[in-house]
Amino acid sequence: MTTATIIDGKNFAARLRASIAGHTAQLKAAHGFTPGLAVVLVGDDPASQIYVRNKGLQAREVGMNSFEHRLPATTTQAELLARIADLNQDPAVNGILVQLPLPAQIDAQAVIEAIAVSKDVDGFHPLNAGLLAVGGTGMVPCTPLGCLMLLKDRLGNLAGQRAVVLGRSNIVGKPIAALLLRENCTVTLAHSRTRDLAEECRRADILVAAVGKAQMVKGDWIKPGATVIDVGINRIPTPDGKGQLVGDVEFDSAVQVAGAITPVPGGVGPMTIACLLLNTLTAACRQQGIPAPEVKPAAE
Repeated sequence: MTTATIIDGKNFAARLRASIAGHTAQLKAAHGFTPGLAVVLVGDDPASQIYVRNKGLQAREVGMNSFEHRLPATTTQAELLARIADLNQDPAVNGILVQLPLPAQIDAQAVIEAIAVSKDVDGFHPLNAGLLAVGGTGMVPCTPLGCLMLLKDRLGNLAGQRAVVLGRSNIVGKPIAALLLRENCTVTLAHSRTRDLAEECRRADILVAAVGKAQMVKGDWIKPGATVIDVGINRIPTPDGKGQLVGDVEFDSAVQVAGAITPVPGGVGPMTIACLLLNTLTAACRQQGIPAPEVKPAAE
């Protein structure tokens, strides 16, 4: 039995970062300007600490300035908003990312809305979400942007493809649906209340799974030859107690049916930080009045 082509997001992300590094060097040489990314972490969540460290490391590797702001878990909403106001005014900072989740005393939506729209490299601000919905030019959320880049690299022109997005979050589901519409796909946004969910998935030429439920999508939910993008990152228990990272798709059965599929880990995950750096480069150029470059992954 033939098995699906594995979409190597780790390799694609590495080549994308290499291209970003080249454009960053050109920006510095031609204009004397270095893009700067500020990441704000409130509290000491272990997973968030790893994410923030990786973001700072990769920003520096591509030649950007990295500004890390680590605040205690007792930080008030007013204190965090004051820090964001300072970053909004800082010309050395082109992108601002506040690591989620935030402590219970802080309203995450108020924080997202406080970030300057032009520096919202997460693409979560309501104005950027609105621009995406109406086909405007705003900042696109990193994970959906990474998914789209992997799809276009695999399939080329997406026009006419029937796409099913499983999950309707503001962070992934809704924006990837909007991006696929922009590429002239026929899009169904499915969710927990969708009737005959498995049957909806079976109609998809492109299936994007972003529900946060481990191995929910089985191989028999997938149309033979479909391209499957698995956004889920879930840890399931193993006999050795270490746990295993799996996606929202049951990989072992799906790989026997799909035409191409992203693994977990090593699929969509690495693309998120790479696209964060891409957004920071884009934001820096726009703020400087410089045309943002069309960044393509470096050749292998």
